[in-house]
Amino acid sequence: MNASPPGVELPAVRSGIEGVAWPGIAADSAAQLLAMNFQLDRSQWWSPEQLRAHQLTQLRVLLRHALDSVPYFSRAFDGLDVRRMDWEAFELLPLLDRRTLQAEFEALSSHRLPPSHGAASVAESSGSTGIPIKFRTTALSQFFWEALTLREHFWHRRDFTGKLAAIRVQVDDASLPDWGAPAGSVFRTGPSALLNVRADVEAQLAWLQRENPDYLITHASNLGALAEQSLRQGLRLPRLRQARTLSETLRPDLRETVRAAWGVEVVDTYSCSEAGVIALQCPLHEHYHVQSENLVVELLRPDGSACRAGETGEVVLTTLHNFALPLIRYRIGDYAEAGEPCSCGRGLPVLKRILGRQRNMARLPDGRTLWPSFPAAVWRSVVPVDQFQLIQSEPDLIVARYVMEREMSPDEIARLTLLLQQRLGFPFRIEPTRVARIERPAAHKFEDFICALPPADGRSIGG
Repeated sequence: MNASPPGVELPAVRSGIEGVAWPGIAADSAAQLLAMNFQLDRSQWWSPEQLRAHQLTQLRVLLRHALDSVPYFSRAFDGLDVRRMDWEAFELLPLLDRRTLQAEFEALSSHRLPPSHGAASVAESSGSTGIPIKFRTTALSQFFWEALTLREHFWHRRDFTGKLAAIRVQVDDASLPDWGAPAGSVFRTGPSALLNVRADVEAQLAWLQRENPDYLITHASNLGALAEQSLRQGLRLPRLRQARTLSETLRPDLRETVRAAWGVEVVDTYSCSEAGVIALQCPLHEHYHVQSENLVVELLRPDGSACRAGETGEVVLTTLHNFALPLIRYRIGDYAEAGEPCSCGRGLPVLKRILGRQRNMARLPDGRTLWPSFPAAVWRSVVPVDQFQLIQSEPDLIVARYVMEREMSPDEIARLTLLLQQRLGFPFRIEPTRVARIERPAAHKFEDFICALPPADGRSIGG
């Protein structure tokens, strides 16, 4: 594994054997993570055909288990000959949506879990689509999440001796001696510091200056707020090498904002609670590689056919190793753009862009849809707003919620209205509404555009 940048020693394995400091002998769980990454380091270079052949082998095992021990699939797949399963047959299997997962939770749960998969547990998603759902997972599922997190560290050649700062939801403020699992379980790392994302942005920035980390991980919208505040105050983070984002769709202008603020790159991870890591940002590019060793990702057109490179489609997932509650052709609710094969040489499929949830799409009165793009520099070019959120509350009405020290002037309202109408491609009525604060939801999946109209089918016209 080419895990370290030039000039940096290979990461020191945390030894699980008393009296052995070097070379480290990993404890059983850490050794399994290293062994898995030994395999992942090789499978990433396989051809797409090789990857799909191995996926199909695991898929047949999963489907056999689902038929034998999951009541929902025993009914849905009745008569399915798993031994003859090929990709054409797989693509004819019915789709599973979030509402069905919610309503059929017990029937979708396996009543005969292989003991070697470890203990099963029940968790709940954040509900960012408006439908929070329960799901079951196993120790094996968590193992794959940690193994792919290690792969992400290796891909981006992080120096584990550096200091990590994490500003996240569902963490307590703390200073820790290492990075925590998985890196801290496998390697001797530098320290880490944790801060709950509910802290005020100015307080977060002051905390970052005190901690002076080498690496920062936080939610995408929070990173944007921190970078913008740093630019306003002229503050730098002198040791910072890289910013990492998770949990939210990356805004198009965020990478450039972070470069301007701190002179570092942003590395994003695409994941969800139910399925774990879906795709990792390529080490050489800003697009993403699907983690094919652990799941199948389909991008589907409205008619159910597969998207080609350059087309945008609905993300449909099949988890390959979660036998507690198999997600087979599961409509996660996201949309993404398919990419061309990557010049880095990896055979893992490419997602060029992650476009987010259907409710982040503007819907034109004629039924067409689009993903609005509103970089901060765009709306700040006409009005000095601190925070901004658009809500399509009626077919022809956009409520523009904003945070600013004063009300917009009539001239600013007119210029903002014209700008939004031009970018949306339709003469929406724009209703500016000044608020004291735009609260971030409990799951911290902040959305700068929300379509509050009832669900309807429509065809995408781009982003």
